[in-house]
Amino acid sequence: MSEHIIIERDGAVAELRLARPEKRNAITTAMYAALADGIGAAHADAGVRAVLISGEGSSFTAGNDLHDFIANPPQGRESPVFRFLHGLADATKPIVAAVQGQAVGIGTTMLLHCDIVVLADDARLRMPFVDLALVPEAASSLLVPRAIGHARAAEMLMLGDAIDAATALAWGLANRVVPAGSERAEALALAHRLAAKPPAALALTKRLLRDDAAGVAARMDAEGAHFAAQLASPELKGAIAAFFARKAA
Repeated sequence: MSEHIIIERDGAVAELRLARPEKRNAITTAMYAALADGIGAAHADAGVRAVLISGEGSSFTAGNDLHDFIANPPQGRESPVFRFLHGLADATKPIVAAVQGQAVGIGTTMLLHCDIVVLADDARLRMPFVDLALVPEAASSLLVPRAIGHARAAEMLMLGDAIDAATALAWGLANRVVPAGSERAEALALAHRLAAKPPAALALTKRLLRDDAAGVAARMDAEGAHFAAQLASPELKGAIAAFFARKAA
């Protein structure tokens, strides 16, 4: 488990909260392991009817902690990050996300596997994989164009452009936008509404809405193979060095 992941119960809702605000909730390997275990535990607990994912501080998450990521690169489907992503994709219980500030990389792609997404009006979604000499993950190369069309997906995934909360709502990447500071309360209320529904009917409805589980899993695996290859590439070393140089400037 990780000290930077808080798992709490609020009645029939299990909340997984990113709790590393001093680093804008940048996610480490240990945090991914805790998230994967939390998703698995919620799935196995009959008393849990819905899951809420949230983050402390001014940002939902700045994405991967790059120092930790380079030191502990993901190796295969059983690595913590891929266990977390497959756990999200395979979840049978509804997942609600409360998102504020920056949602970078996996901070955006994990939302594709949530059923209800509540954005604060200061939220900004960005997937800068190419800028870091990487490729999309979490089946985002399949799910983003499916959700918003190829042209918009190319802007987000190839140019790495960020979009604001209003744009994300208009494009169908979120369910609602609320004033900053109220996103968690709104998301928790929605999670409780879902938790009160008949669970079998809700699970079946979720399965019907997400009827391409095999395709999503196959795309995650394909992306993962390309991701691993890029991790060993010279261009990644250059991109990471440039990233840290910009931060230091």
